[in-house]
Amino acid sequence: MARVISVEAERFPIAGTFTISRGSKTEAEVITVTIHEDGQSGRGECVPYKRYGETMDGVRDAIEAMRGEIAGGISRAALLDAMRAGAARNAIDCALWDLEAKITGKPVAFSICTAPPNALETAYTLSLGEPEAMAAQARANAQRPLLKVKIGGDNDMARIRAVREAAPASRIILDANEGWSDDNIVANLAFAAEYGIALVEQPLPAGHDGILRQIAHPVPICADESVHEAEGLASLVGLYDAVNIKLDKSGGLTAALILRDRARVLGFDVMVGCMVGTSLAMAPAVLLAQDADFVDLDGPLLLARDRVPGLVYQGSLVSPPDTTLWG
Repeated sequence: MARVISVEAERFPIAGTFTISRGSKTEAEVITVTIHEDGQSGRGECVPYKRYGETMDGVRDAIEAMRGEIAGGISRAALLDAMRAGAARNAIDCALWDLEAKITGKPVAFSICTAPPNALETAYTLSLGEPEAMAAQARANAQRPLLKVKIGGDNDMARIRAVREAAPASRIILDANEGWSDDNIVANLAFAAEYGIALVEQPLPAGHDGILRQIAHPVPICADESVHEAEGLASLVGLYDAVNIKLDKSGGLTAALILRDRARVLGFDVMVGCMVGTSLAMAPAVLLAQDADFVDLDGPLLLARDRVPGLVYQGSLVSPPDTTLWG
């Protein structure tokens, strides 16, 4: 029986407003792919991202263009060559993983995890705002062991100080989303080190980060927008200390596994992160992140409502997905 694909655009409201250096959003716009075969179905979710030139319509069109290949039984390996990295390939790839698990009765975790998967400690993200507002967010979440703090403006030192004082016991990741410059990065990194920051994510614009090879790294620096797939990863050695792997950037779990393994060989620490999406998007990433150094899979915690069934979050612990959700 030929595979049949269905594609759906969905919107999930965010609890409040989610703000980073590039702007704000009040809802998560996602595209869900379902592939049916022999009475079984597999699902995958992606989040089109404007930073990478993606739109809801464009990603949907890219998925629809693969309808014939999917009906013909394209493999995940062949999909890597048939589509470029990005959200569209991610949704199809994750749907194929899920479908294979449903047909064979063999959970994805058995294929990609070296041991039964465990619950993971995820970061919880604080939106960019004025220092006082960010301190209030930090104070409300000071019991969480790991906070990810969106920065990337003219007043970042005040933000760092405010958050640290409001959450003195939490480990903190700073995410500048390319918002720093050659002029302020040395001072900002030194200030971050003074306040015990654990990691600084993508401080400079991708492709304009050469200074990172010349300056000290008093806090480890993680690539996000600068890394998508394993190809080209070697060029980041000496610039970055860690890489943030996101399924929507790598174009699916298949490519993300290759990227993770290559990153380890090259000596990078590994973060597994996410766009703001539902539990369906996080589920494969939770399995990918089983041996990660940093986990940032809090997307559903930022939503006003999630899918049902969804992942189980207990505080900052996220459990592996039940196969009724994915995998």
